[in-house]
Amino acid sequence: MTGTPPPFRSGFVCVVGRPNAGKSTLTNAIVGQKVAITSGRPQTTRHVVRGIVHRPDAQVVLVDTPGLHRPRTLLGERLNDLVRDTLSEVDAVVFCLPSDQRVGPGDRYIAQQLTALAESRAATPVVAVATKSDLVPKGRLAEHLMAIAELGEWADIVPVSAVGGYQVDTLVDVLVGHLPPGPALYPDGELTDEPEAVMVAELVREAALEGVRDELPHSLAVVVDEITPREGRDGSDGSPPFLDVRVHLFVERDSQKAIIIGKAGSRLREVGSQARRGIEALLGAKVYLDLHVKIAKDWQRDPKQLRRLGF
Repeated sequence: MTGTPPPFRSGFVCVVGRPNAGKSTLTNAIVGQKVAITSGRPQTTRHVVRGIVHRPDAQVVLVDTPGLHRPRTLLGERLNDLVRDTLSEVDAVVFCLPSDQRVGPGDRYIAQQLTALAESRAATPVVAVATKSDLVPKGRLAEHLMAIAELGEWADIVPVSAVGGYQVDTLVDVLVGHLPPGPALYPDGELTDEPEAVMVAELVREAALEGVRDELPHSLAVVVDEITPREGRDGSDGSPPFLDVRVHLFVERDSQKAIIIGKAGSRLREVGSQARRGIEALLGAKVYLDLHVKIAKDWQRDPKQLRRLGF
C-alpha cells in the first residue's frame, strides 16, 4: 500500500531586514522573475510587494517589505509601521542579514522587534537568512552564521546567494515546511498581485536611482498619472498596441531636480530609456514614456503630501 501524500501547504512569508540587506533580490530569485525593484541604495522598497511561488506541493506568497530602520522622518515611521503590520499577519518570516557586512545595530534592532512580536502573539517561525554568501570566503561566512545564531532564537539559519542561486531552492523547502496545510491562495501562473501602475512607477524609480548621490533615494517619489492606449493604436486591429504613459517624479529641492534632469535633460533621457524597456516588457506593448520632474518641498515630513504620494 502506498502512503498518504503530504498535504498541500500555502501561506504568506514576510521578508524583512535592514535597508539594502538583499531582500528584493532574494524575493526575485525565489519567484524566478522580477517582481520587486532592486538598487544598491537603501530605502529602495517603499511598499509591500507580493511575489508568488508555485510548486506541486505548495504555494508560497513572499511579502517583500521596506527595510526596518530607526526612522528620522514621518515617511520612515510609516514605512516601519507598514512592516510591523505585515509581520502580524504572516505565517513565517525571513530575516535577511547580508554576509558581506558584520551583524550591527540595525540587525540587533530588527531582532528585538521580532522577539517582541513573538512575545505578543503566537510564535511565528523566523528563518534567518545569510544573504550575499557568495561575496565572502567560507571562513568569514562561518563567522557570520555564528553571529546570527547568537542574535536570537531562529527556526532555521540558511546561507544563500540570490545572484548565484546557491541554496535558493533549499530555502524554499525550509519555508514550505513552516507553512500550514491549505489551498492555493492565487491562480496558477500568477507571479504578483501588484497593480500595473505601481509596477510602472517602481521601474521608473529604479532607473532614476542608478548612479545618483546618496541624498536622492530618500527624497524621490514616483507617481503614474495615466496609462492610456494611443488613439487608433489600441491593438484592436491586430497590430501591436501602443501606450502613452505619463509619470511624475517628485523631489524635495531644486538641486535634486537638477540631478534627475541632468545637463540639457541628458540624465532624464537615460532614465526614460532604461525604464521604458522594463515597462514595455511588463505591459506587453510599445510605450511612449512622458516623464516630468516636480518639487514637493519636504514631502517626507508633510502628512498631506505623503497621502498625495501614496504613503
